[in-house]
Amino acid sequence: MTVLPILWIAWGVVAAVLLVLLGYRGTLTRYEEDQIFLDQTSSIEAQEQTVIQQKLDKIRPYLVGTLWVIGALTLAILGLYIQDAVQRLM
Repeated sequence: MTVLPILWIAWGVVAAVLLVLLGYRGTLTRYEEDQIFLDQTSSIEAQEQTVIQQKLDKIRPYLVGTLWVIGALTLAILGLYIQDAVQRLM
């Protein structure tokens, strides 16, 4: 078995993980509001926004890592296709 199908499968798995992370981030940010809470009466809303921001901060490294991995896999796949095309031309 060649390495190209393995790379495509890995790319698909990483892309699925990326979509799940983006979907989760989208559901979290749906309830995030851009407000400044100045008084104590709205402390509940401020706490909710803090919790949302903490959850976003937790998934941010995974999201960035997944983006780097999918970029590297894309470059590897493109490199193999280019290498194959150059070999066929010679």
